[in-house]
Amino acid sequence: MTANAKQPLIIVPFCLCFLVFSLRVHLAAEQTKETPAADGNVKIQVSVNAVLVPVVVRDSEGRAVGNLKKEDFQVFDRDKLQVISGFIVQKRMGEESERKAAAPAQSVPSLAVPNVSSQPPQVPERFIVFLFDDMHLRAGDLLQVQKVATKMLAESLVASDLAAVVSLSGTNSGLTHDHSKLQEAVQKIRVQALYRHDEHACPNIDYYQADLIENKRSEQALQLAMADYATCAHLQSPTHSMLENMVRSAAAQSLAIGERDVWGSLATVREIVRRMGALPGQRTLILISPGFLTLTPEAMAEKSQVLDLAAHSNVTISALDARGLYTTEIDASERGGSSALDLVTGQHSQYHSETMKRDEDVMSELADGTGGTYFHNSNDLEGGFKTLAQAPEYVYLLEFPLENIKPDGAYHRLKVKVDQDGLKVQARRGYFAPAPLKNKK
Repeated sequence: MTANAKQPLIIVPFCLCFLVFSLRVHLAAEQTKETPAADGNVKIQVSVNAVLVPVVVRDSEGRAVGNLKKEDFQVFDRDKLQVISGFIVQKRMGEESERKAAAPAQSVPSLAVPNVSSQPPQVPERFIVFLFDDMHLRAGDLLQVQKVATKMLAESLVASDLAAVVSLSGTNSGLTHDHSKLQEAVQKIRVQALYRHDEHACPNIDYYQADLIENKRSEQALQLAMADYATCAHLQSPTHSMLENMVRSAAAQSLAIGERDVWGSLATVREIVRRMGALPGQRTLILISPGFLTLTPEAMAEKSQVLDLAAHSNVTISALDARGLYTTEIDASERGGSSALDLVTGQHSQYHSETMKRDEDVMSELADGTGGTYFHNSNDLEGGFKTLAQAPEYVYLLEFPLENIKPDGAYHRLKVKVDQDGLKVQARRGYFAPAPLKNKK
């Protein structure tokens, strides 16, 4: 298991190198131009002693609002009002700009040699990376997503867009204008089973229950797992210590596999964001996923790093819940070895429901924290692809200093408010404060 566990992190960065390399080759023959990062002359000088918070504000009809000023915003760190030291409004490509980009240029008669362009092509205004989560998608959901994506990729992109299709395990189309290459890459994606939990294991302890047993010290979760193990292993008169030792060993293993899965998935997202930061123009990463659990402080810290990097790199992350409308009810076949205790308490059903709901957290947080959109609770996946390809026209970047924040290395919840009625605020939910300095001996 140890040798194979690093596989996604070896493959994916290699493919990302190819993605960026293909961009450089593409741009080598194109006319370069300087793309301003935002309207106005004021720039935010980001430092390690400040937190950058992207914010999207929408009106009652869902349209992005772009006329707010610094004094209209309030940022609260753990309910304490902070001083906004930096403020900027980024104007990105809106729907009108997309329609202009999609319109064909008017032809001008010339005596140019056939098949040779007389005008150098423009640098793309938008770069869109479609990231398919083949590490967590189920086979049925993947087939549905592939069918929709194959159709909608061409309809979601305009002529000037440069896009790529990648997956967590390493599929990569490279950046291209060619829709057929993107569609071909989508069809090559397959479900990966490297870190998936075996529902037929005995004892059957998934990542969520393992976290309850090992990290949360839940006696209820431990007793349920012990009862399940006695049932599935057909043990006649097992001792308490034997059951507990076996269950704790299985829980530790399940927890380790789950943590490696989550860390690897988030590290891959972070690496893609980092490489997208070198691209000119508007940068959008679209995550197509059923979601995955981010339960531990380590996972929350990794999410915070992704959000930090996306804010600094001006990358918008949007997400599509590939499950569509789903039910939280447990499939009886998934808990074939459940004990009589579970039949009475229904704990596995509770765990399953909680897992399904908390799988969404990573997608909604990445979207909210970068000015993106989270499309979920809908079977209209075609509409989802169209919606996510359109980044918000205005994104506010707020910066506040860490001078008065205790360097405790802990997670700090954020709240952003706008001093106007009828507006909906979408913003980053939190960050990790710098860790305390260690005393030198």
